[in-house]
Amino acid sequence: MAEKVSGETLEDRSDSAVPPGAAAVSQDLRSVLVTSVLNLEKLEIDLYRGTHHWVPRTRRLFGGQIIGQALVAAAESVGENVLAHSLHCYFVRAGDPKVPVLYQVERTRDGRSFCVRSVKAIQHGQPILICQASFHSNQPSPLQHQFTMPSVPPPEDLLTVEELIQLYLSKPDLAEKAKRGLNKLLADEVPIEIKPVNPPDFYRGVAMEPKKLYWVRARGHIGKGDMKLHCCVAAYVSDYSFLDTALLPFPGQRATFSASLDHAMWFHNTFRADQWMLYETESSWAGGSRGLVQGRLWRRDGVLAASCAQEGVLRVKAVTNESKL
Repeated sequence: MAEKVSGETLEDRSDSAVPPGAAAVSQDLRSVLVTSVLNLEKLEIDLYRGTHHWVPRTRRLFGGQIIGQALVAAAESVGENVLAHSLHCYFVRAGDPKVPVLYQVERTRDGRSFCVRSVKAIQHGQPILICQASFHSNQPSPLQHQFTMPSVPPPEDLLTVEELIQLYLSKPDLAEKAKRGLNKLLADEVPIEIKPVNPPDFYRGVAMEPKKLYWVRARGHIGKGDMKLHCCVAAYVSDYSFLDTALLPFPGQRATFSASLDHAMWFHNTFRADQWMLYETESSWAGGSRGLVQGRLWRRDGVLAASCAQEGVLRVKAVTNESKL
């Protein structure tokens, strides 16, 4: 009998369980990232199968899903006393949304303080992602420092992406083509809630500095649960709209093809992925049909939770005002 694996504690798996410090939450309010996307099926020791929830309009698998599922598989093979502190992934083939993904885990090293796992995500007998994840037991140290979190309005004062789209759609002079494009965005069932600090110009008519700030959290309830699970959810979240940061200085160019090449992430402090975190992204370089982006995930109390970096392919073409949406 295949076993479901999600990184949850036994307490979290019970429909009637009350997570510590939280009221009882009905199953239909639980985050789909927990109940579906990151809930892998165990086929054999160190072999898992993952299914898909949301597929981007590119009709290729979302990279964050593959990263998050690979980290779930890796985390299942380590002890409870270690947590992920870093992962490094290469995307080697596009993911096919029509078939599940197999995750094969290799137990590369088990040391006294660190454990390393290698994971291959496989479709049609070939790897689509290669991931190295490292886990570390907590070791307190007097050496502690971090950047200062940007000063921004709280998420309660901002609109979600969906609410911003509805505002655009309410404009009486909005072109029909623009309405169709915005309605397509609205129809996306993304399991992430986003509140931009500086709301985006959906028409991208003005050159902007390659930086973004937005509040982000998983939709639905996860609870305190297992920190390993929150790391897997954050890995999923970290890839969403990340590479787009490199396009902000070029309003006259539209991406005809974009794809992640690699993705790295470092986990610094504990956090909850179903609570608002500030995602700060910036692009330090673009050229040669590639772009480089970096990101920082901040807890609301100003603690740096995680850092990310990614390089991706960006092939663009010039667009006119009439064809931007």
